[in-house]
Amino acid sequence: MLKLVVFDCDGVMFSSRESNRIYYNHLLAAFSCPPMDAEELEYVHIHNVNNSVLHIFRNHPQVDLDKVTTYRLGLDYSPYLRAMVMEPDLVDFLRLIKPRCHTAISTNRADTMDSILDVFALRPWFDMVVTAVTAPRPKPAPDGLWMILERFEVQPEETIYIGDSVIDQEHCAGVGVDLIAFRNRALAARYHVDNFMSIAALPPFQTTATRP
Repeated sequence: MLKLVVFDCDGVMFSSRESNRIYYNHLLAAFSCPPMDAEELEYVHIHNVNNSVLHIFRNHPQVDLDKVTTYRLGLDYSPYLRAMVMEPDLVDFLRLIKPRCHTAISTNRADTMDSILDVFALRPWFDMVVTAVTAPRPKPAPDGLWMILERFEVQPEETIYIGDSVIDQEHCAGVGVDLIAFRNRALAARYHVDNFMSIAALPPFQTTATRP
């Protein structure tokens, strides 16, 4: 019986590709480097910020990465939030499942996640948030999911994860949690969906228990 629903952030709760494009291209421009190509944009969209910075600056050995980190940590992230678009039925879905299930986020975002939760008024909807900073290892390592399962004392078979990338697919496989693939038919997943309210019609959500 389903007791816990875990969400990815980018590409699931939010359409954030444009926000990521603006943010990482700003970092590159600040150090006189050209903007990302399509492959690099795809990479930063699903990886944590530390790995993303390493990736986009890999061909620019003249840049001191410590200076990039210092610059990045001093940035105000709020302007980039304006380019993020929350899924229109996310809150309706959360309102539907919250009385019956624990809800959590496992994301490769780092220090920006708190701002997102506050700006979009989502903090009350989630019982736990694990990021690339709070997990021992970022996704695709299973650490974040294990932390969430242990917190709520639920089993993998009582949990479902909503994600959109191969990173999420591997994250789930490392724990044995079923994946709902969000707008990505290429993923190996138990279910594939294109919006949140269609998730509510899936079999696991027809037999959810009342949360303790």
